[in-house]
Order: sequence, then C-alpha cells, then structure tokens
Amino acid sequence: MTLELQGVSRSVAGRVHIHALDLTLENGTMNVLLGPTLSGKTSLMRLMAGLDQPTTGRIHWQGKDVTGQRVQDRKVAMVYQQFINYPAMSVYENIASPLRLMGKSTAEIDRAVRETADMLRLTPMLQRKPLELSGGQQQRCALARALVKGAGLVLLDEPLANLDYKLREELRIEIPRIFEASGAIFVYATTEPEEALLLGGNTATLWEGRVTQFGPTPQVYRLPADAQTARVFSDPPMNFVPCRKDGQRLTFADVAHAPAAASLSDLPNASYLAGFRANHITLNRHSGDSVEFRCKVAATEITGSETFVHLDHGSDRWVGLVHGVHPLDAGAPVSIYLDPTHVYLFDSAGRLAAPAPYAMAA
Repeated sequence: MTLELQGVSRSVAGRVHIHALDLTLENGTMNVLLGPTLSGKTSLMRLMAGLDQPTTGRIHWQGKDVTGQRVQDRKVAMVYQQFINYPAMSVYENIASPLRLMGKSTAEIDRAVRETADMLRLTPMLQRKPLELSGGQQQRCALARALVKGAGLVLLDEPLANLDYKLREELRIEIPRIFEASGAIFVYATTEPEEALLLGGNTATLWEGRVTQFGPTPQVYRLPADAQTARVFSDPPMNFVPCRKDGQRLTFADVAHAPAAASLSDLPNASYLAGFRANHITLNRHSGDSVEFRCKVAATEITGSETFVHLDHGSDRWVGLVHGVHPLDAGAPVSIYLDPTHVYLFDSAGRLAAPAPYAMAA
C-alpha cells in the first residue's frame, strides 16, 4: 500500500504553490514534512488528501489513480493545528461520529471506539465532554476520531503547535506509538527540526513549494543535499561563511585558517560555502585545530541552561547556541571557535560538496 505523487504541481491564479515533484510514501511509514511557514506543507497535504486537485501530475493510492476522486471517497483522515471536537458530545460520541456517518452497526462502532480509545489512552474519559479534558487529551480525542475510520493515510498538519510545552512533549512521545499501532501511512507537518528528529521515520524538507530532499530523517539531517536543506533542517538556521580550499588548508572569509580534514583530500581546490550549525559554535577553544572568528555581539537570548548568541561577522549574521548563561553586552567584541570537523562545504550552486566529518562518523 503506497501513496505516489507523480509530477504533481499546484498553481492558483498563476502563482505556484507546489512545484512539480515526485514522491512515494510506503505503507506503515512515518513521513515528516519539514519547512517554514508558507513553504508548501499544507498545500502538499491537501493534494494528498484530495481536498485540492493538482494542476499537473497524477496521484496513485494503493496502485489506483485517485487524482480526480473526491476526498469523501478516499480512506484519508486529517487533523489540523486547530483541533476540532464536538463540544456537546461525549468523547465516546466524538470518536463514534464518523462511524455512524458510515452506517456501521452498533456493535462495530462500540468495538472500534473502545479499541481506538484504548490505543490513545482515552478509555477513562469516554463519558466526559471535550471541554472537561486537558489540551493534550482534546487533541488525542481529535486523533482518535481520525484514526477510528481505519484510514490508510493519516495527515497531521502541525497538530501540536497550539499546545503548551509539556503537552507537546507528551504527545511527541505518544504519536510514534500511535503510529506503530495503527499501521497507516502518517504524514506530519512541522516547522521544527527537533520535532522531525524526535518523530524519526522519513523527512521531506520544503522550501518555497519545492521538496529539496526526502529520505530517512537522520540521513537528511546529517547529509543535507544542498545548502537550502541544511538551512531548513537546522534550528536556528545553519550559519554560512565563504571558504576556499587550497591543498590541505581551508581559508574562511580570507581571515581564518584550518587544516583540511583527510576526507577532503580528493575535493578540488576551489571556493565553497562553508556551513555550520549553531550548537557547534563555542566561546572557548576546545582543540588545537579550532578556527577562531572575531565577531561582534548583536544580541543574546538566555533560555536558562543555554544562551543564543547573535553575532555579526563582517556582513554575515550568525547565531550560536552555547551551554550556560552568558550575558554578553550588545556591541561587545567576542571570539568564537569552531571545530573544522563540524563544517559542511557546498559548491557554487549550493549542492553539498563535502559533508562535515563528524556527520560521517555518526
């Protein structure tokens, strides 16, 4: 059982929402759509569900062309960021409602509701009304109503975005368990790289209506195909600086130098774009090969155990995520350090030329 998008695109009033793409989702997989707001995640989900029709291309579900098929005729369930329950109905009746519309028998409904409620840990709450539940329980109720239909494709459009931190953490842990129990294809949209890593499975990174890469989540994170994918799959976005390779030496922004890793021995001497993630910046030199950059502090954000340091390096604005509390003054000069094993190199077209050595060893 697969969902295949073949040459699918979507344009509205001459504006491209989704550029032509090919994408295949296999039965029993968790698939994350990762990208910033307006990158095309919801537009792509609506095409998968049949809520919108593609401008070009075909959609196949379980080997059948369903491109023109109504959403009502597909075994698809969708849960939105703004989770919706019927406030006047009990949790039991909320979960049962799609089955009643399908004309199922009382015995079938009761069995399916109780099995689904048990899977989502809602059994003790079946006689309560949704407004008597916590936010996380209400979202589980909405998920139960989607899953009870036995849909082979479950689409979750940023379902945790409106919950507080504790409830998000709770459901991030539960959703993979629910996914395993259901056996459906799950598609989960998020703006947060951390959420994609926690959910695992496969990730498609999106930028301005294009799928820039699709594959196993750890692989996409460690080996981004291009600089745009690396930006999308880093929080804060990946930092970049011009770099040149000459023999066994790397020169960054014409001011900082480091030995080239052995893995770069076959890489042609040329100009590249070096990329490094925020958590790889340090305020102290931890190895003799660390590259020193002299920057100016633009701002700091202290989160408690960590500090986001916004830095100006020439015309580049970087963000570092460093452990501990560092109340640095805006405008103050500061030296930061970067281990060259954490540096990715991208060519002039933005394609990955050499992954960071640490990623290859992971």
